[in-house]
Amino acid sequence: MNWSWLPNALTVGRILAVPPLVFLLLTEQYPLALAVAIFAGLSDLVDGWLARRFDWQSRFGSLADPAADKLLMMASYLTLAWLTYLPWWLVALVIFRDLVIVIGGWVYHRWFERLEAQPTQLSRFNTFAQVFLMWYVLIYLAGFPLPPEGQVGLEWMVVVLGVATLVQYVWLWSLKAAAISRRRRETS
Repeated sequence: MNWSWLPNALTVGRILAVPPLVFLLLTEQYPLALAVAIFAGLSDLVDGWLARRFDWQSRFGSLADPAADKLLMMASYLTLAWLTYLPWWLVALVIFRDLVIVIGGWVYHRWFERLEAQPTQLSRFNTFAQVFLMWYVLIYLAGFPLPPEGQVGLEWMVVVLGVATLVQYVWLWSLKAAAISRRRRETS
């Protein structure tokens, strides 16, 4: 039996988990929200591992996986800010970073060459930090005693990594775009 569909199914499952997660947060069902968030985070790790380990990578997966991550992060961060558990300035920074990367990727794809969505190691660490911050807040809301300093430290880690990865992507894509422009001028 061919199981190559499994990573994409996990990605779709992560997308489908977003509405229940938001509903559970808004209705203050924090232990269940934590369970959904942990499922979503672990499914992201498993689908990526399966895709790499068994060479089950696909164009759909390369685009849907980061989109699922962003949808989950946006929805949970916006909801947690709405409920006053995350600062709005942090959510604005996370959204701004993602918008710049998505728009930059679209411009690069449109004007230079097909964009292969391959996150950098630093960007993977940024995603992990964002997920871990969400889990930390949800663990606290679910009734587990955690120090507030831990959340503040994680928030600043998300800020530093967000800015660093934004600069990294702009720098890398700018260098690649400049090289392509140079080649086009030389061949015309």
